[in-house]
Amino acid sequence: MAETPPVVLTIAGFDPSSGAGITADIKTIAAHGCYGVACITAMTVQSTGGVKRVEAIDPALITDTLEELTDDVEIAAVRIGMLGSGKVVKAVAEFLASSSARTTSSSSRKAQGKARWNNIVLDPILKSSSGAGLLDASGTKALIEKLIPLCDVITPNVDEALALTGVNVTELDQMREAAAKLHELGAPAVVVTGGHLDKAIDLLSFTTKRGIEQEVFKAERQRSNSTHGTGCAFATAMACHLALDRGLAEAALLAKTYVTAAIANGHPLGKGTAPVHHLYRMSQQRRAAGSGGTES
Repeated sequence: MAETPPVVLTIAGFDPSSGAGITADIKTIAAHGCYGVACITAMTVQSTGGVKRVEAIDPALITDTLEELTDDVEIAAVRIGMLGSGKVVKAVAEFLASSSARTTSSSSRKAQGKARWNNIVLDPILKSSSGAGLLDASGTKALIEKLIPLCDVITPNVDEALALTGVNVTELDQMREAAAKLHELGAPAVVVTGGHLDKAIDLLSFTTKRGIEQEVFKAERQRSNSTHGTGCAFATAMACHLALDRGLAEAALLAKTYVTAAIANGHPLGKGTAPVHHLYRMSQQRRAAGSGGTES
């Protein structure tokens, strides 16, 4: 019998174009050899041209979905993306907090079938790349006060870091300042992603017994139109690597490498910003098989 892969739960919105959100997360999870389960937080009307409409899901339905999933399977990691409203943020935070309180020991977790809430990666999505608001003011406040302290890693881009901390991030020292403020808000680990900057620098900052440690990851900025969903892909890939028992620094580096390759292999799909190619490795495998199993 085949070994069961780690299960990664994505809690996020639905993007019909599959460049971001739940369906993109499932592709990313599969690309990393994990099994994806999902809880939809919001429906959207959108395409590569941008977001036209957002409808948040009933918070009670979200709670019931999370209860059903975690009663059934053991969750190795969680990726939280678009939440859509303050009520949804509170429902997710209350579920994570209450289920953690109910599962205080490994034996009780096994007995109850509940997930141990490790490896929670929060991608604090506040606006779409096209500028549409995806979380209201009450939701942002609840995210800061209730959700950030429950998460293991938070992965804001520079715009999200500004909204959460008030720090305008344009270079590395400001990334460090924003990360410090996010630690103060309760985040044990932060990756400030700089894909929107002229130089694609990401900062990993995490707390240890010795204090705060940091690592910087640098890459050349890619001039590509296939960038829709990069934040979702990064956070989900990082959750997968944590589910596979990799350390924070390795998870961040491998997630950045994955997103870089997914952008480079992107298709010119749609009339707007094209999505990254989440399953580019499958294309590479087919090409390798077609050439007799050898690579040039």
